[in-house]
Amino acid sequence: MARILIIGGHGKVALKAEPLLARAGHEVSAVIRTAGHVDDVTTAGAHPVVADVASLDLAQLTDLVRGFDVVVWSAGAGGGDAARTYAVDRDAAIRTIDAALAAGVDRFVMVSYFGAGPDHGVDPDNGFFAYAEAKAAADAHLRASGVEYTILAPSTLTDDDPTGMIETTAPSGTSVSRADVAAVLAAAVDEPATRGRTVSFNTGSTPIAAALAAA
Repeated sequence: MARILIIGGHGKVALKAEPLLARAGHEVSAVIRTAGHVDDVTTAGAHPVVADVASLDLAQLTDLVRGFDVVVWSAGAGGGDAARTYAVDRDAAIRTIDAALAAGVDRFVMVSYFGAGPDHGVDPDNGFFAYAEAKAAADAHLRASGVEYTILAPSTLTDDDPTGMIETTAPSGTSVSRADVAAVLAAAVDEPATRGRTVSFNTGSTPIAAALAAA
């Protein structure tokens, strides 16, 4: 059993991952911005923690993550406003990584996206540019931080039913259901082979556990 803190606990993927983690025997806490989401995360099997990570400084974030074995970053500004995107997806994520290191958290799982990185290729005039830049910076900071990490990089998200099958070797992204991303997240927590790895994946033909265990 691990004590897991999911930041962005009311997101669509997080709400699907929380019951999977709870059923696996983990103690799950979910950070949410508003008290109006308490019932949803409680129903999903997580303990609600009301906090706005974008407004917390390093010391406050260190207190927030202290005592947990795994921190999962599944938060996002939701696009639209570039300033808030940078504030949440880059700055708050980086502070949380530093907080995890300061608090002695054993593991950090980052939910990113397929193709994230400094060579993301998104045009500066594209509304997605701020998010691409923010995720590139946060992912790079995590890799260099010294925290034991896993970066999950799903392709375009859909609301399709789960298949339990993914593909981790494709050169480009297609799509994958949020339900399968949640299953990948839950499985990655318990799979040592995902430590120190970036796992880019689509819907595929390999069972999730087998795909994650493969070197």
